[in-house]
Amino acid sequence: MKFALARLLLCACLVSPPRLHAAADGEDWPQFLGPRGDNTSRETGLLDKFPAAGPRVVWSKQIGTGYSAPSVRGPQLVLHHRLGNEEIIGSFDAATGRAGWRHSYPCQYRDPYGYNNGPRCTPLLTEDRCYAFGVEGRLVCLDLKTGKLIWERDTAKDFAVPEAFFGVGSTPILEDGRLIVMVGGQPNSGIVAFDAATGKAIWESVGKKNWDGVPMLGWPGDRKYQWSGAEKSASYSSPVAATIHGQRHVFAVMRQGLVSLNPTNGAVNFSRWFQSVGSDSVNGIRPVVVGDLVFVSAAYYRAGSFLLCVKPGGKSFEEVWCQPKFYQERDANGALVNPVLGIHWNTPVLHDGHLYAFDGRNEPDALFKCVELKTARLKWARDERWPAHSSPQPKVYGRGSAVMADGKLIVLGEGGLLGLFKVNPEKAEELARWQVPDLRYPCWAAPVLSRKKVYLRSEDRLVCVDFAK
Repeated sequence: MKFALARLLLCACLVSPPRLHAAADGEDWPQFLGPRGDNTSRETGLLDKFPAAGPRVVWSKQIGTGYSAPSVRGPQLVLHHRLGNEEIIGSFDAATGRAGWRHSYPCQYRDPYGYNNGPRCTPLLTEDRCYAFGVEGRLVCLDLKTGKLIWERDTAKDFAVPEAFFGVGSTPILEDGRLIVMVGGQPNSGIVAFDAATGKAIWESVGKKNWDGVPMLGWPGDRKYQWSGAEKSASYSSPVAATIHGQRHVFAVMRQGLVSLNPTNGAVNFSRWFQSVGSDSVNGIRPVVVGDLVFVSAAYYRAGSFLLCVKPGGKSFEEVWCQPKFYQERDANGALVNPVLGIHWNTPVLHDGHLYAFDGRNEPDALFKCVELKTARLKWARDERWPAHSSPQPKVYGRGSAVMADGKLIVLGEGGLLGLFKVNPEKAEELARWQVPDLRYPCWAAPVLSRKKVYLRSEDRLVCVDFAK
């Protein structure tokens, strides 16, 4: 009896949500998109402008390939990257960049479209565990202090996952002891919840049962989807958990669209179709949830954005607005004039009812926009168009990512241009900019902020910059 009670207490410690290390000089960034999973930090005392030579570079190091952002907990930074035919989960001293433990395993994935070969998911750090999800679907749980393997799952093998366009790219989340993972398995294993302590599957959900017969919104004609059994159902969007009307939901944007799940048993509350008519399309941003509102966007043809309101009871929704995105429209001077948000891979910052995000599928389409959430009204748009792979690099952001702290947006453009913007819905107010010397295209991971240090990565470089005022 005593042994059983001790084991239960141990398991409870192992699977608790990633509590934050509060410190006078800042906070942790232990998971995808930060402490609260929304691209924001409560740190203060940060730079308002840059010195003439740019912020001080604390350290810079060559790393393996990938688009994964690092995660930081206390003095420890963990990065998932790849060297040759190995994926590596590595621990580093956040202050110095000095390498610590290293866990690696073989990986044979090759990107069929010529982008890098992964990984693409961000490590999730708890008090004593590190969870990572590889580009081929290997899910691992490591001891955070030592890097020792605790458990692993081959999700591609275990759940009959069709090969995705760009490999695996949806970062798992932890919810009440359950590691919730967008696996993409057939026929109804699109999302799987694993026991975070043991790796045992608790429930499987999403697939034929909920998508078969769903109206294909935005597609030509009055069509309903017919499940074939060979669908790719995973996307590159991470799930998000939220409480609405007293009920806990997990929202996930699959390749076919948005689903709301009961995190306890995986039951589908509702589904909303959201897929471009183009076969080469992806859904990439994480859903933005505030109150009873859920915002979703994608950059591909006929996708655009929508906002829905979850009804009391949690089993249905009302659509607040929907704006499909067609090909970009330009004025006589060639400037983009389409007001619709079509976001490729960066998740918007939401502040005081306004979304701040980079819009556009490709570099030549890029706009930095502010949109009022409840009305879809465009407040401002800043042209950041950039011919891809141009040399020398142009002095625009192209597409990018932003995080918010201390009343400012810290912006990283895909060519390594670092910027500061005032959080202002009335105008785009740039405070500073600096081309990070060691960074080059593509920089597709969002900035990471912890204890007044900003961590920036390109495809093969990780840079730590001092952001203390």
